[in-house]
Amino acid sequence: GEPLVDRRSTFQAFVALDVRSEAQARWALRALLSRPRIAKATHNMYAYRFVDAATGARRADNEDDGETGAGAKMAHVLDLFDGPTGVFVMVSRWYGGIKLGPDRFKHIAKLTQRALEDNG
Repeated sequence: GEPLVDRRSTFQAFVALDVRSEAQARWALRALLSRPRIAKATHNMYAYRFVDAATGARRADNEDDGETGAGAKMAHVLDLFDGPTGVFVMVSRWYGGIKLGPDRFKHIAKLTQRALEDNG
């Protein structure tokens, strides 16, 4: 997705669709982190959900990567989204030196929602 810049911090969302297993979610994470620019981000928060083909059970997980609460916020946005279930969303943040307070969570949620809408 398009980057969002606030007070010199840059946020950008990335999405993988048709995720059907933990292995595919891990693959999406590795593939994104293999990009040097993404790997150098201060935080790479993510959330995913899918329906396990073998059991029919819904699987979901998230990661804050040091931005406490961000992964849970992203997971909540996924839960509210009426779109594909097999989805992995990562929001990367490159810290610009100015603390954003709660605005950073608004940006993370907004970019997660935008990524879902653009790819749903």
